[in-house]
Amino acid sequence: MNLVKIAEKSVFPIGFGTWTTGDDARKRSEEIRALQTGIEHGLQVIDTAEMYGQGKAEKLVAEAIEPFKRENLFLISKVLPENASKAKLGKSLDNSLKRLKTDYLDHYLLHWQGNIPLQETVEALDAEKRKGKILSWGVSNLDAADLQKVLNFKEGAACDSNQVRYNLGDRGIEYDLLPLMKENNIPLIAYAPVAKGDKSGKNFSNQQELLAIAANHQCTIFQLLLAWCIRDGHTIAIPQSSNPQHVLDNVKAADIQLSRYELAVIDQLYPEPTSKQPLALW
Repeated sequence: MNLVKIAEKSVFPIGFGTWTTGDDARKRSEEIRALQTGIEHGLQVIDTAEMYGQGKAEKLVAEAIEPFKRENLFLISKVLPENASKAKLGKSLDNSLKRLKTDYLDHYLLHWQGNIPLQETVEALDAEKRKGKILSWGVSNLDAADLQKVLNFKEGAACDSNQVRYNLGDRGIEYDLLPLMKENNIPLIAYAPVAKGDKSGKNFSNQQELLAIAANHQCTIFQLLLAWCIRDGHTIAIPQSSNPQHVLDNVKAADIQLSRYELAVIDQLYPEPTSKQPLALW
């Protein structure tokens, strides 16, 4: 297992996504326990957003992390595009900090591009970083052309991540976006890394060759998908789960090392892209 460097910190390559977390009050105690189980076993990266449950996810995260040392965690939140202006971003950030019960974020992202000019958002992010309210910033759901625009801005060199959908069934970013990110030492934060529990229509769970590789490593198909996702050492995968055992399984996936032969078999089953593809979303 290799740690991934993001901004100035090296972190565990499996994190925790919080999309839908906190939406159902009946699941609250289990969701908190799931997150705490991950932290107890080495998980550091917790990804949330002001959009998730209109702040409910951030509040649940605050409750879950309360027993742990803040400096051992890597908290990420995201600003909605309509709030990503110089006039509004600081207020959105303050509200997220209040809900998370912390005085800084390790990382703050533009959730996706909206009508606010990217340069204005980048300047607003840079201003909050200089204030110390965020230690680093990045973007989310930006394809190669728009990410290049960000990098061309004076403050753009400080862009420390791009969070996009990436899994074995969604490899489109490997054509041009991922090479651009690697060229500029920008880590990938991969959401939906297990294809939403194999609900994306790829039928990983029924693929005999994948089952054979999983059996060789004494792991589940979902652990195999996570291990594949973080194979390059520059990716942080953020699966979401409200099940403590599933979270523990996710953490253990970081120890799976796939052989060149196994990776070649996987590439034959699910080939890398040979042409530009639309960026996969949600």
